[in-house]
Amino acid sequence: MIEPSGTPRSVGAQQVSPGQQTQRRTVRLTDPHALRAYSHPTRLALVSMLRLEGPFTATRAAELTGESVASCSYHLRMLAKYGLVEEAGGGHGREKPWRATAAYTAWPDYSDNPAVAEAAGALSASAAELYFERMTHAIETRHLLPAEWQAAEQFGDTALYLTADELVELGKGIEELLSQYEGRDDPAQRPRGARLVEILRIAYLHRDRPQALKEPS
Repeated sequence: MIEPSGTPRSVGAQQVSPGQQTQRRTVRLTDPHALRAYSHPTRLALVSMLRLEGPFTATRAAELTGESVASCSYHLRMLAKYGLVEEAGGGHGREKPWRATAAYTAWPDYSDNPAVAEAAGALSASAAELYFERMTHAIETRHLLPAEWQAAEQFGDTALYLTADELVELGKGIEELLSQYEGRDDPAQRPRGARLVEILRIAYLHRDRPQALKEPS
């Protein structure tokens, strides 16, 4: 899910799991070192998993990611350095549990600082790769779902002629629509049959033709 539009905008967000409410809604990254640290694929995956399944230990992280316990322990400490995860209390060493510090991560869409812009772009690209992997897995395993869910899942695209302001307004309208279904972390607040659904919001100026990047005369 995506946080309401703004700068920086939330990207790669995951809703926290039932009973695992985090201390704040969003952790914002603006330091280029933090942005580059978070762009590591394993760290992106760990934060996402912690929001969905945490708290968990480095040992459990290794089981979920296929990485070694030592590697996961290192990545969790790096994430803690930049405020993305924290110790949940209890345990010791590699058996201490970790939790995400927020339900969303946000970083700049645009920056006048070249270092920030480059690092933010690298992080967005890593998030897109993670999205692609999940989407591909969902498509490849769709046949295993009940028929009603196979029919309900969506995959497609739409091309529209919009101004920049209209695209912003469209994003706000989509967010308002999605917000109607928030607040269901508590199972008691969900209708019968509700399942966790990941919705991607991606809109970008068409770049296949050179004239697409030019203002119309």
